[in-house]
Amino acid sequence: MTEDERRAIEADCERLIRLYVNLNDAQQWEQCAALYTADARMGRPSQPGTFVEGRDAILAAFKARPPRAQRHTVSNVVVDVEDASHARAFSVIVLYQGEPTPDGGLPAMSANSPLIGWYRDRLVRTADGWRFAERAGGLDFKP
Repeated sequence: MTEDERRAIEADCERLIRLYVNLNDAQQWEQCAALYTADARMGRPSQPGTFVEGRDAILAAFKARPPRAQRHTVSNVVVDVEDASHARAFSVIVLYQGEPTPDGGLPAMSANSPLIGWYRDRLVRTADGWRFAERAGGLDFKP
């Protein structure tokens, strides 16, 4: 693999992580779940070691969330390319959340905001592009 090919994989995988955050904040659950492989595992930072297994179950878990106003920021993304079809990544994620207001105004942040955590990802190249095979998360700081 050339350096240019490795850098292209790193960029594609980092884009996948950022796209996931944007789709999650927009509550576009079908598109968010589609970023996982059919047999993927997802572990939320707020529930380390507990996994939802399979894309359909991940979609159901997203849809079961109560409505909330939220914004995630992601940083410190480091992608390690294993080969042309496999990579691992680490990222830090911060969640700001609040209760939606009936008038559509700005929500006040909840007492549990912000949450600061991380993800360790296993990424695979599929016919549809790079996808999450596993997202395992944990928390660094809780309010």
